[in-house]
Amino acid sequence: MISPKALLTAATELLRQALTFEHPFDAVAQRFFREQRALGPRERALLADAAYTVLRRMRWFEQLASTGKGPRERRMALLALALGDPDIGRWTAMLESSEAAWLEGCAQAAQAPLDEWPPACRHNLPDWLAERLQAQVGEKDFLPLAESLLGTAPLDVRVNLLKEKRHQILAELAKEAIDSEATRYSPWGLRLKGKHSLARIDAYQRGAIEVQDEGSQLLALLLDARRGEMVADFCAGAGGKTLAIGAAMRNTGRLYAFDTSAHRLQALQPRLAKSGLNIVYPSAIAHENDARLSRLAGKMDRVLVDAPCSGLGTLRRSPDLKWRTSPAEIQAVQERQRAILAAAARLLKPGGRLVYATCSLLEEENEDVAKAFGAIQGGFSPLGLGSVLGALRVPEAESLCSPDGQFLRLWPHRHGTDGFFAAAWTKQR
Repeated sequence: MISPKALLTAATELLRQALTFEHPFDAVAQRFFREQRALGPRERALLADAAYTVLRRMRWFEQLASTGKGPRERRMALLALALGDPDIGRWTAMLESSEAAWLEGCAQAAQAPLDEWPPACRHNLPDWLAERLQAQVGEKDFLPLAESLLGTAPLDVRVNLLKEKRHQILAELAKEAIDSEATRYSPWGLRLKGKHSLARIDAYQRGAIEVQDEGSQLLALLLDARRGEMVADFCAGAGGKTLAIGAAMRNTGRLYAFDTSAHRLQALQPRLAKSGLNIVYPSAIAHENDARLSRLAGKMDRVLVDAPCSGLGTLRRSPDLKWRTSPAEIQAVQERQRAILAAAARLLKPGGRLVYATCSLLEEENEDVAKAFGAIQGGFSPLGLGSVLGALRVPEAESLCSPDGQFLRLWPHRHGTDGFFAAAWTKQR
């Protein structure tokens, strides 16, 4: 274990790089740790946890740090390391008396109940985002939502039903002393308790389970893809939902995985090999109007559009997103979402189902896009997703939806999932 002073120096530099918000934090951390080869696994985990803690509660840390002296990044790094350590004395011992007194004062102040702090220190969101979320969910729900976003996300896995049944994997994990439980809503999922290295779990190695948030599993379930159908995952990325859809199709039919990133589609290949699926056809496209898509127009039974979005529903996993995203970027991504949804709709045949989804919390990327599509596009009938989920025997189906039952609306503080939205339509015959 390196000295507290060396740890503080490293944490300060990591935060300095992270707080420019030029790149996602996971990429910043990977590069930083490649360059800091003297750091062992324990030190890396400690530094990463400290940085994530600051990113989650930055406005709270800024309030505490504002009373100190010296570089902002150093003050926040010291607070994150020391306040998270039961032995705060090893940090005060290395400081000059005035700074040690400041740190001890901060430790006392940090014990104050949350309701005694200014609102910004409780929700830890940029003002523009706090205002929009409060307007959406109301004052009563706003702080529970904001505080839920400050936590860490659980580890959910999807059981590959081509290979195993959920109760079999549940029993297998128990034999390996891994505590897990069936997910509350998804019929495919398990939630693992504690921290685990998946690479050491046999079920993961052989493709019997895949990491996938329960909410993401429900998006694939909503598509309700059947045996022998032609299906498109229009924004497939690394293919988590593609794999779930293929398993639901029982490895029959034809499943296209489209994405504008060939690199992300390449990441799907080893997962496909483990999954046992042989009906998936990954295809990199230049954009949503790529000419190669025209040959499939009007032929798809099901199309999923998991659209590019702000990702603000995943703040428990990527807390830096809230600081890297601006209102202007929301407007730009909304325009792209509308274009992608319109292009994907052309692939659908009469009687087919179209599902639009995001992992955003914001109405601009969700209801607004869905309502604009419904207003502009003729020949598509909206589906009430409360009824769809009920028909799929999802427990508490109506509670997962907007009050009118029209849209899927998953919230971390209500459902324990990432924040997800979905709308669906049937193309008229």
